[in-house]
Amino acid sequence: MIRRSLFAAFLLATSVPALAQPAPVAPEHEWPFEKSDLPADPAYRFGRLDNGMRYIIRSNGTPAGQAMVQFWINSGSVAETEQERGYAHFIEHMSFNGSTRIPEGEMVKLLEREGLAFGPDTNASTSFDTTLYMLNLPRNDPALLDTALMLMRETASELTFNPEAVEREKGVVLSERRVRDTYDYRDTIDGLEFFYPGARFVDRMPIGTFETLQAATPEKLRELYQRIYRPENTAIIVVGDFDADKVEAEIREHFASWQPASIIPETDPGPIPFDLAGQTDIYLDPALSEQITISRHGPAPDRTDTRAFREKNVRRQLGYGIINRRLQRLARAENPPFRSAGVGTAEMFDAGRTSNLVIYAGEGEWRGALAAAQAEYRRALEFGFTEAEVAEQIANLRTSLENNVAGASTRSNANFITGAITLLEDNQIPTTPDSALERFLGHLPEITPDSVLAALKEEFVPLDNPLIRFEGRTAPEGGAEALRAAWNEGMAVQLAAEDSVGLEAWGYTDFGTPGTVVSDTAEPLLGIRTLVFSNGLRLNLKKTELQRDRISVQLNVDGGQMLNTREDPIATAMSSSLPIGGLGKHSTDELQSILAGRSVSFNLGTTDDTFVLNAGTTPRDLEVQLQVLAAAISDPGYRPQGESQYRRNIKAFFASRNATPESALANALGEIVSDGDPRFTLQPQDAYLGLSFARLRDEIADRLNHGALELAVVGDFDEGQTIDMVSRTLGALPQREADFRAYTDNRTRMFTTDRAPRVVRHEGAADQAIVRMSWPTRDDSDFAEVLKLDLLDRVMRIELTDKLREELGKTYSPGVSASESDTYTGYGTFNIAASVDVKEVDATRAAILETVRSLIDQPVDDDALLRARQPLLEAYDNALKTNAGWMNLAYRAQSKAERIERFTTGKDRLAALTPADVQEMAAKYLQPDKRLEIIVLPKEGS
Repeated sequence: MIRRSLFAAFLLATSVPALAQPAPVAPEHEWPFEKSDLPADPAYRFGRLDNGMRYIIRSNGTPAGQAMVQFWINSGSVAETEQERGYAHFIEHMSFNGSTRIPEGEMVKLLEREGLAFGPDTNASTSFDTTLYMLNLPRNDPALLDTALMLMRETASELTFNPEAVEREKGVVLSERRVRDTYDYRDTIDGLEFFYPGARFVDRMPIGTFETLQAATPEKLRELYQRIYRPENTAIIVVGDFDADKVEAEIREHFASWQPASIIPETDPGPIPFDLAGQTDIYLDPALSEQITISRHGPAPDRTDTRAFREKNVRRQLGYGIINRRLQRLARAENPPFRSAGVGTAEMFDAGRTSNLVIYAGEGEWRGALAAAQAEYRRALEFGFTEAEVAEQIANLRTSLENNVAGASTRSNANFITGAITLLEDNQIPTTPDSALERFLGHLPEITPDSVLAALKEEFVPLDNPLIRFEGRTAPEGGAEALRAAWNEGMAVQLAAEDSVGLEAWGYTDFGTPGTVVSDTAEPLLGIRTLVFSNGLRLNLKKTELQRDRISVQLNVDGGQMLNTREDPIATAMSSSLPIGGLGKHSTDELQSILAGRSVSFNLGTTDDTFVLNAGTTPRDLEVQLQVLAAAISDPGYRPQGESQYRRNIKAFFASRNATPESALANALGEIVSDGDPRFTLQPQDAYLGLSFARLRDEIADRLNHGALELAVVGDFDEGQTIDMVSRTLGALPQREADFRAYTDNRTRMFTTDRAPRVVRHEGAADQAIVRMSWPTRDDSDFAEVLKLDLLDRVMRIELTDKLREELGKTYSPGVSASESDTYTGYGTFNIAASVDVKEVDATRAAILETVRSLIDQPVDDDALLRARQPLLEAYDNALKTNAGWMNLAYRAQSKAERIERFTTGKDRLAALTPADVQEMAAKYLQPDKRLEIIVLPKEGS
């Protein structure tokens, strides 16, 4: 799997072996901190075995009793020859398909028996310059750590590349290559070829080509494997709730026997054409939105990680932040010139750098969009920045650093993994939050508008006679000449300096008489404190020490998609755009400046029956966050800026709605399954474009003003102070309805009785298809059946993966989902889907039905049940080790209290289920003749 996006991968440093005669001596890798004045975090343990392999260990107890193990290879697709394209990724796949000690197909099964789900806990990725294997250990069992390291050791040098296994996995890799062949991927390839002609990495996409993948053999894969999987080219990382001494001993025991190999010099992923200028490219596809990219290349900067480098980098990033803040302000104008725009400089491995101005325009609006963004870029570099702009960026950065210090003792395993990977890939030294804040405060007097501009200019490659690339659905009138002329005209425009804008004070500190608590009890099973205020607000509190200085907040407001009716099916469609309109007293842009340096957020989502506002904050900013929530529902802005953004996004969505098999299916599915119920059917584009904030206000204002409220606060807070804060904000609002409405008439949702096969057409590649089967099941009112269906889901996923991927090699990742509604009475679905080659549709259908029938006809074997159930049991054990896990129970602890009882009994009930229970559910709900089958095929004639 390719974990990083293609353009994000450009930001990575690279150190990739080339194809050269091997040198006779193993290298002595130097850690970056050995030649830097930056102190590495002493809690990390860095080491090197005699064979050259490095290791990084970090003991950490958040989440408690868990760990992460990763094996990093300092090579990816750039190391491949022309004939090996895609083989680094293919090797990654083969790591799960047989080694000296692990028979083919047994690695995943072994891990599933230990509670690691394939995908979330057992994964790997290949990029241009690295390959990474990842295991998330659900418990700190020494035997499990031993197993994890043993598997990584097998991956290091013991893969067997069995010919039959290679042929089967070839189908899986080709399936992944086929799925990734989208309009977006083709656009990416064209862009790379335009901006970096002749660069090696452009012709080394990690997914490879159909031709080279088809030609893969065990011998060819093994040749690359032995060339790049070498001790001195790798590192093992272990972060988690283990003793570092024991981990180090385990690493030495497993990896010391790995024999060193000859050195292969690094490969140049370039060359990067520094002098390339004045060229223009137009790339068209019916699914693309309008985008203009202006670029120039320059040499790679010195990125040696020192205190001086970091200080300069801080100033540089502040500069980019200011320019992008200006562009964001333009995008939020009442009549914005573009959807969005941004400037930045990307490192192209160690070979060079590229500075970009990227503009996302509305359809046919490229000229005005380019002029506005170009002027802002020029204005910044010509006139510099204001004191107020620098102060806003400093406030945000300072708060981030202070928050890091306050939460340092409960940083997650993932945080430390990121630090280790960044050290290996970018030579960036992981330092402590305290030292980072200390350095920033010491550097603060040197951060001025002039020094920020100077640092930015030192890195940013001037966009003189730049490369210009246009992508979209329709070519710009006048073609490439018009694009170039528009840029040249913009460079000649006389500009004025940015005006400094004064800000009003924060306008939402008084919501009336504070509310009083009329009920205060503790939920008996998990101790969640539940309160009710005199205005009807429900408050659920769970104080934890799982993340120091971090608080999660969620507010649910009655309504949501229950306001969508057959007569008005898209009543709430604009809801998520409401925050773009800001608040009544402040626009979104003003909010961003007024609240600079505060850990607060404002967003609005919809669930089946509520509007939801989520936020993450700190004890210092909790009251301001509560003020934002109270203002959001009592005085939303409804400004036209949100409407403009919404309409542009709608046009972009409809342009690509059928561009891939997945999008075509997703957009057709609701109508098919519901027999055209308009609430679940994609409406015509004009219907969405006809919406307005005035209409949205009519639809949702009553719920925002009067609907039942339930607020959950989870994390590191003082309960008494929090209750007082809530009483002054949400608790002070006018009287609310006491209960969430029943919406009885709107809680019906039908599954079509017409089970005739359906065909959906997509506009993507001609070899892409999807086979999908769905069955109606039930709602979630019977928890016993919910658990059985969840287990059937996992069993089916394992059985289909074994059948379609491992045995037949027909699909990259078959999907299975069981969903039992807690909103629509009697409604639930069980779904199976597989993305396959058009030629494999019939065989895939037959394989799916064979698997379904086998689960109906006979109980699943004990091993498959164990592999399916164990990750679910581990999930129960670890659910309350994070604030997010507690929030899943606290957010509706009063209005949906039964969820807590279900959680407390769920593990034991799940553990008691048998193969017969799984068979019962399959027989009850998955009869083949009751299925709804949908085949997604290419548009006729494509």
